[in-house]
Parts: sequence; C-alpha cells; structure tokens
Amino acid sequence: MRIGVLLASLCLAGCGSAKTSGFEQAPPGGGNGFGDGQQGQLGGAKPAPSDGNQTGCSEAAKLVYVVSDGNELYSFAPDKVTFSRIGTLRCPSGGATPNSMAIDRAGTAWVNFSDGALFKVSTADASCEATTFQKGQSGFERFGMAFATNSASTSDETLFVVGIDGPGQGKGLAKIDLSTMKLTLLGDFSGNLEGTAAELTGTGDGRLFGFFTTVPYATLAQIDMASGATNGERDLGGVSTGNAWAFSFWGGDFWFYTSTGLAPSTVTRLKASSDNSISTAKQNVGNFRIVGAGVSTCAPTAPPR
Repeated sequence: MRIGVLLASLCLAGCGSAKTSGFEQAPPGGGNGFGDGQQGQLGGAKPAPSDGNQTGCSEAAKLVYVVSDGNELYSFAPDKVTFSRIGTLRCPSGGATPNSMAIDRAGTAWVNFSDGALFKVSTADASCEATTFQKGQSGFERFGMAFATNSASTSDETLFVVGIDGPGQGKGLAKIDLSTMKLTLLGDFSGNLEGTAAELTGTGDGRLFGFFTTVPYATLAQIDMASGATNGERDLGGVSTGNAWAFSFWGGDFWFYTSTGLAPSTVTRLKASSDNSISTAKQNVGNFRIVGAGVSTCAPTAPPR
C-alpha cells in the first residue's frame, strides 16, 4: 500500500519489549477463535509446530511475495530474511502503479493498481494479464487485500479487501468473488478502528488480520471474516505505517514492511509464536520500497520444524 501523504515515521526506540498478542490460534474445527492473548501464544493453548494447511501446495506457494512501487516483484523467505528478484511487472496499467497484492493457493499474485484495476501476475516470471474486475465497485478503488481459508478444516479460500480512501481512511471489509469478479461489502471494523484504512493478511487455518493506519503507531487486530468486526487490538509501539506499508503472516509470526518518504523499506518482525517481542529483522531491503505483500494460505502457520 502506498499513500502520497506521510503518515508517520518508523521508530525503533522502545521496540523489543514483550507484549501480549491478543489473538487466538484457530481452534480445532475452524472458526476465528478470538481469545485472551496469553503471553507467548496467539491466545488459548500454545500451538504445536505445524506446516499448516498445505495439501496440494507447491514450495513456491509457501513463500511470501512483495511488489515495489517500481513494478518489481520479489519473493521473500522469512526464515532466511532474504529477498530474490523475480522480474518487472508489465501490466497494461496506463501509467498506474502497484498498490497492494494478495497470493492465492496456486501461487498466483493478484495485484491492485492505484487506479483501481486488478491484475493477475505470475510469481514465476512476473508476467501479467488483465481481469474483468470493474473498478470502483462500492467505491473501492485502492484496497488492501489477502486470501484466507474459509475455516481451519478446508483449503477453500476467499479474497478479502479493505477499501482505502486516503491517509487513515477506510471503507471497511469486503470480499471479491473471483468467478464473477463481484465485490460484496461485509462490514466495518469495531470501536476505534471503525473507518480506518488497513492492509490484510490471511492464514491457512481460517484467520484474517489487519495492519491499521492508526497514529502515532500502527495497530494490529484480528478480523471476523463474516462481519468485519475486530478483536484483540494491539498497539504496535515503535512501528508506524509511514507512506508505503504492507505485512504478512508466516511461520507463526507477523512481518511488517514499512517506509518513510522515499527510503527503502524496513522489515519488522512481531514474534507472535514465542515471546511477542517486536524487533527489526532487516533495516534496509535494498534499493526498493515495498507497497504490497502477499502470502498464500499454503504458508506455514507455526515455526517450521
């Protein structure tokens, strides 16, 4: 996601302290399972090491992918904290630039551009094709996006989106039916997050999370996939969305990609799988700014063994 107006800076002072996450591991049989957020856990019992819901998944579909404001596509291996360039997107966008990205279970990227268009992109070679998605449905043009499985017990998944109006302003949660390219509104977020912009990440065990553009620091919250209601809000002390931001959930942890001004992105990790500390995983990703990150529902939901 990219916003032309600077929201705030990324500050690492005070980072690294352990805090409760406020989220719950999906319970057996699926469901969102909002929980009490015991320290070192995603609520409830500490999850056993797991590869997640990976039936039929390729190795490529288990990686994170990011897209830059310069139309460059990269893969990201969180366990090694390394980025690998795949290629340049050459979508017929008429000058519009990438805004956000989601990865489906087959490893295909779906990229929202700044003019509201939605393109399909290969994560193998960055080749691009247009879709029949109509811009501006329910006022959604730029949006945050992610896939999540419909429950912990299925590989069926849904593409969720959050409409973005401007710095800090959002339109709530919706979903896109990729068979019809129709967008359906689901509802706004709860409490102080109502009307707030967000990026999304989803999991293979039926959970959806938002990275919200609150100030001075960003907020992380779990999102009910049926209504948009939020739960388990956490103030990400020391982490602000800046004007280019994205995030992903991989291996039981959250990975935030943020940039202030024109600076290259920084990667920050929230260790939700262990002590819930926040620390810098990579200060400078290289000569690019990340505006979209996607991870499929094939990705591991707990630290790899």
